[in-house]
Amino acid sequence: MTGERRALIIANGEYDNPGLSALRSPAADAEALAAVLADRNISEFDVQVVRDETAHVIASRVEDLFADSASDDVLLVHFSCHGLKSESGELFFAARNTRPERLASSAVPADFVQRCMRMSRSRSIVLLLDCCYGGAFSEGVAVRASGEANVLDAFPGGGFGGRGRAVITASNSIEYAFEGDQLADDHVRPSVFTSALVDGLRTGDADRDEDGWIALSELYDYLFDSVRERNPNQTPSRDIEMQGELYLARSRRRRIKPAPVPADLRAASEDPNMFTRLGAVTELQRRLTSENLSVAIGAHEVLTTMAQTDIQHLAEAADLARREARVRTEPEVVRFGEVVRGARPVARIRLEGPPIARACRFEASHPWLLVTEIADGAEVSLDLAEVGAFEGRITVTGPTGEAVVRVEGQVVQEPEPAPDPKPVPEPRPVHTPAPTPEPSRNPEPPVLPKPEAAVPARPKRDPFAVAAGLFAFAAAVYLVVIASQFSSSVEDFFEDGGWTVLPLVVFAIGAGIAMFPPKTRRMAGPGTLCGLALLSVMPSGPVVLVLADGCLLVAAVCALVSVRRDRSFRLGLGKPRGALTVAALVCGTCGALGLVVEAIELVGYSSSRADEGAVYLVVSVTLVIGTLLGVSLRPAAFGVAFLGGVAGGGIVMVCALFYAMPSSSSVTGAGWGIALAMVLALAVVTGLAARKVKG
Repeated sequence: MTGERRALIIANGEYDNPGLSALRSPAADAEALAAVLADRNISEFDVQVVRDETAHVIASRVEDLFADSASDDVLLVHFSCHGLKSESGELFFAARNTRPERLASSAVPADFVQRCMRMSRSRSIVLLLDCCYGGAFSEGVAVRASGEANVLDAFPGGGFGGRGRAVITASNSIEYAFEGDQLADDHVRPSVFTSALVDGLRTGDADRDEDGWIALSELYDYLFDSVRERNPNQTPSRDIEMQGELYLARSRRRRIKPAPVPADLRAASEDPNMFTRLGAVTELQRRLTSENLSVAIGAHEVLTTMAQTDIQHLAEAADLARREARVRTEPEVVRFGEVVRGARPVARIRLEGPPIARACRFEASHPWLLVTEIADGAEVSLDLAEVGAFEGRITVTGPTGEAVVRVEGQVVQEPEPAPDPKPVPEPRPVHTPAPTPEPSRNPEPPVLPKPEAAVPARPKRDPFAVAAGLFAFAAAVYLVVIASQFSSSVEDFFEDGGWTVLPLVVFAIGAGIAMFPPKTRRMAGPGTLCGLALLSVMPSGPVVLVLADGCLLVAAVCALVSVRRDRSFRLGLGKPRGALTVAALVCGTCGALGLVVEAIELVGYSSSRADEGAVYLVVSVTLVIGTLLGVSLRPAAFGVAFLGGVAGGGIVMVCALFYAMPSSSSVTGAGWGIALAMVLALAVVTGLAARKVKG
């Protein structure tokens, strides 16, 4: 399949209406699911997360996802929120601004989502509903509904014109039972379903047939068994209409089928001559280290047979040979030591030995022990809230055996800051003398200030993101200093070309600032800085600008390192689509053509201007490449930010090239005018795209 894989995760846990109880799991579930879906080693989805938004924002993002799809795209939508049933039995998904008595205008109708699915051109749509269909209302809310409605009734099959769609729900029915203003039934919170979904994809346990791929049908079977095991009162349900199988993710649980050893080697391993059999052991040991796992496991089976049936001397040699392929880990014990409550420390387990010994999967003994498989082993993290010692184990299983890694440590309480011991004096009115209190045998202790409410810890800033912002600021400061040295007056400043560095100063400061706020330092900041560095670094020019160019390049490299260290998303390339994408490509191409026209005009004016014309050509090619990258980079938010940086860098370069143009009537500057208009238009198109793509 050549289409894109796009996922929209909608998580609503906070609600403005006091009657809708807050849900703790959607935020954490959204973060975990986004990480596993965006992991290139698992599924490579382009993931967008919508958290605690209003109904119209959610509806807009849902419609955009389905409307902008192609026939070979794979679309996945995940709802984690309250599911509400109206008086007439219609299903709605609660948003932040939802009012239970006004569902039609303040919630997202399931019928709307169904219509969007029918209108989509995609032939592979998966809808996952992890919604709390009961327990939505607190005391004092006059919402009355009764009876039972099947969740899948809101998404009836048929009418998809041959396209495939699947709906999987965390539970099957919606039941409200109120007595007055009290909720009579007890319902579970929505977290078991999504946690099972994440575990099945991350560990590969959902790959039931162990063929290396997790199919949709396998995923549902795993979810059903896992959810029922954790909570027998919750039953996932499904309605799937697809031709063929849809594979959602890869797994490392691929069953290795042994390849038969060559006939002459098999005969040598069974030859009556013990020296011939000993030579066979040597050859089998060599095949055991093969990159071809089927060849290696075939050799391992023959060595195992010889170790169990041959004479002692040869059995020991065969056993020694096969033990080289046993499962080995480094370390054998993971000691976290003292862990502050709420922290998420990470340790790494490395697999050793030949390839067949590293083809393993990992299984944790406790739910708080989180294991993520990586290329050469696994990363282990903790999710513990209780203070005290902990001990667990991770079973590492491979084709040649298994090993157990112990995990131990102790969770400690974070020390609270000591309160200020100084009492706060009561203010006295100036015009009224304070009465003298009579002595008391039991004077009251001085009133101490109340401890402030705990402030949530801010996310740690990545040092490379900070470095990128500082280098961008350094480039801007250096440019200001250089520009101020060009001339002694404002008139001379503009005549001597000092103004040409001002756009770069503004854009560098803006990109540097974007590397610090949490909302922009993940995608918008790095994308803008990389796009700006691509075009603003002049291929030729004054030597004094080399330091500024170097600072911008270093800032862009640091920003890319910061992006690479963020495991919640991975950069990739996708197929350009949409009207704004076409507009951006037109603007970038026309701007490049304008620079080419100006280069031709300069060379025609004077052959000595050939070097300057070459600069125009280099900038034009870079502008086209930058535009193509901007519309192709995924996630889309990073690509739009990159395109904005390209537009800013294009403005900088066009301004610099204008100053270098000769003052002659034979040089019209028409190409320069076209280039300037197009890069400005590209900036406008980028702004429109930024309003549509959030993140």
